[in-house]
Amino acid sequence: MEQHRPQDFQMNEMDAMKEYATATVVSTAANFIMERDEAFTHTYRTYVRLREQGEIQLRFWFSNAVDSTWDKGAVARGGQFGGNWLIEAAFAADGGTGRDGGVPAQSQVPVTFGGSLTRLVRPGETFWSDPVEMDLPPNHDLAFTWTIASGSGRSVPYNTEQMLVTAYDAQGKHADEVEGDSFVPSENLLVMPAWIGYKKQGTRRMVFFGDSITQGVRTAKDGYEYWVARIADGLGAGYDIWNIGSGWARAYDASGNGAWLNKAKQGDQILIALGVNDIDIGERSAEELLGDLSTIVSLLKENNSAVDIILFTVSPFNFTGEREHIWRRVNEALRTSPPAGVSRVFDIAAVLSQPAPEEHRLRPEYMSSEFDPHPNGLAGAAVSEAFLKWYME
Repeated sequence: MEQHRPQDFQMNEMDAMKEYATATVVSTAANFIMERDEAFTHTYRTYVRLREQGEIQLRFWFSNAVDSTWDKGAVARGGQFGGNWLIEAAFAADGGTGRDGGVPAQSQVPVTFGGSLTRLVRPGETFWSDPVEMDLPPNHDLAFTWTIASGSGRSVPYNTEQMLVTAYDAQGKHADEVEGDSFVPSENLLVMPAWIGYKKQGTRRMVFFGDSITQGVRTAKDGYEYWVARIADGLGAGYDIWNIGSGWARAYDASGNGAWLNKAKQGDQILIALGVNDIDIGERSAEELLGDLSTIVSLLKENNSAVDIILFTVSPFNFTGEREHIWRRVNEALRTSPPAGVSRVFDIAAVLSQPAPEEHRLRPEYMSSEFDPHPNGLAGAAVSEAFLKWYME
């Protein structure tokens, strides 16, 4: 079968995105891929809070590629294509407020693809749904449900991490089921479109491009208390916020110029917060990490010379030994001589770090647990407050 790079599809398709704003701050970046020994049919239902409710027109965009590398890349690597799979049915619905696995009767609206209820998906392909009209009451979630079928082998890219939203899944075809009796709670399994948009023109798209710390991992499920979500609340719906933070992601994933970076390229302003996993599991030197960040900035500028790029310092992650030295060298370089093309640097490390000489360590009150330096919801509040003040200067 003929293979295509994701860019081959996106260049024309992404023009449609200009008519829509990003509907949710939940990241659906893909960092893993389904791999089964046998054929399967499965249904997934996810509840997400939209930035605005009421009478809205939604569209869903899909990307059949892995965005970033998981662990050491034995299963999923940044830029890897998904397999062949079939969307058997998809629905958008009023998710209510209970998140109990069901949806209100008569609220489900079919999601179609060129008028068809089904869609065969090819490796590396990107594509749009048709527009979906909904009237979502205030403070109600959107529920997205779809049934996916595939043969054996690798198929659907998805996000695996601690769940930041409530989701359910069921064996078999249950996309049209409203009661939710067949569904069980999902764990570490977020199977969603790559982007959810609603028709809204004239907003500036800010793309937050980072790892699990950007994604919001280890904050409360359905709490929307991570710093990207809080920044979005602070700026209001007049700003289009797209969170493509991805657990275990690293700068060298993005520097490969694949599907993940092509998502970032859709921003008018791109905010890059990478480096923790490069230093940690990626075992990159300071020079390699800074080189990858420079490559990312260069590629973004080549795509759009007018794009505004904000770079974050690398968050403290309780590194020791050589990793601590790399973290210090990288942050010193970012503060004093960031890559050409960067307009400003936001010093997130200064917000989260302990006082010197322990600035490589996260403040204890910001730890998600005694042993886990992922920032918690309190840290999200601190970062968003500092960022909003800095951003508006």
